[in-house]
Amino acid sequence: MHIGTAAPSREELAQARHHFIQHKSIAEEYNVGTFEKEALEIITQLHKKHNSVILVGGSGLYVDAVTQGLDYFPKVDKNIRLQLNLDLEIKGLEVLQMQLKQLDPAAYSSIALNNPQRVIRALEICIGTNLPYSSFLNKAKNNRAFKTITVGLTAERSMIYNRIEKRVDLMMAAGQLQEAKSLYNRRDLNALNTVGYKELFSYFDGDWPLDFAVSEIKKNTGRFAKRQLTWFKRNENTFWFDYNSSIEKIIEKIEEHID
Repeated sequence: MHIGTAAPSREELAQARHHFIQHKSIAEEYNVGTFEKEALEIITQLHKKHNSVILVGGSGLYVDAVTQGLDYFPKVDKNIRLQLNLDLEIKGLEVLQMQLKQLDPAAYSSIALNNPQRVIRALEICIGTNLPYSSFLNKAKNNRAFKTITVGLTAERSMIYNRIEKRVDLMMAAGQLQEAKSLYNRRDLNALNTVGYKELFSYFDGDWPLDFAVSEIKKNTGRFAKRQLTWFKRNENTFWFDYNSSIEKIIEKIEEHID
């Protein structure tokens, strides 16, 4: 999944030591809780030799898991999730969305409703605990043994979307279609239920023409970028810089806040 995930190039990987780059098989189960544990272990080891470690990411939930800690959820019967996945397959996502709206209006209004896994996660907590999923959110988190300085880059929305469209075109030119084809027989894996693959799978299934599938990748990536911006804007302590800002200016700001 090198092309579709925009993994760093060999040249980029050679410039600095990277972690969590293509370190798991798509067939392995992996979640944000496991990532939090593994990331903290690596950070602890790195801090024995380095005062500063750089975390770069696009998934707000995974970033927050490392910097703030995850919300605690009690364990629930695994059969609940199995039944919800079956309901998703037979009845469709909209039925599950309406069920969540009834059980937890607050969660219905705040989570990504077009993400089946997020909807099912909220529902299994509601059903398994007889309490709203939202009631477990934003509780006191675990303290971290490090200080976090958060930096964000911003640009005009029109430029962001234009860059996204160009990036998708470059991905296709680099062989994204062939990469997706090589993974097509494993399309049921959760790791492949992602933008850039699921749209091309619909093309291979004969449901969409190729040009429409590519346009859907662009549209869905744009939606993902919008959600990213919304998520990261919630952090009032982020230092925002225009994407054209000099590296020196950004480093100067960071150094002002390093103890």
